[in-house]
Amino acid sequence: MSANSPDPTALLEVVLIKAGRTKIRYPAELVEDTGTRITVRAPWAGEGVRDFGFVRFEPGDIFTEHYWRDRWYAIKEVRTSEGTLKGWYCDITRPAQLNGTELIVEDLDLDLWVSADGKDVRRLDEDEFEESGLRERDPEAASAAWAALMELEQLAPTRGAGLNPFAAPPRGATSPHTPAADTPHHFPPL
Repeated sequence: MSANSPDPTALLEVVLIKAGRTKIRYPAELVEDTGTRITVRAPWAGEGVRDFGFVRFEPGDIFTEHYWRDRWYAIKEVRTSEGTLKGWYCDITRPAQLNGTELIVEDLDLDLWVSADGKDVRRLDEDEFEESGLRERDPEAASAAWAALMELEQLAPTRGAGLNPFAAPPRGATSPHTPAADTPHHFPPL
């Protein structure tokens, strides 16, 4: 089996670490491992509904999550159970580590939301990042986190209708590169 041809039944456990503790762990289907990028798919792993005011994550939502071994972020494409794109939730993280069947990701508190239509691009949790003390404990990581946030923020609104080349095919599409009729694509290929 090659690195980018996973066993169709392969499961990983995503382990999200925050402030040195496991925040959440959940099973996810391995979609692809290119050696640099690991893509998994999982249903919403939170309990109940999480309403941010600008988007709701709820039971039935499907997250296609892209993690990198060499980048300081993860991009999570969020769709309803019917396949309608809600947008992209981007976590600023240390580079991901795959340890056996555990995909370990350290959340660095900064986040970016990009709505499906690309009109709402917003930074999240800057206050949590400042309160985390990362700047004092690990200035290099703090600098890398801010650089990753700015990179994603700059890319998101500048690509117009660019199709995310590693996204799962939307319902009604024939390949990952063919959008369904109801699917705008504003997040950049990365």
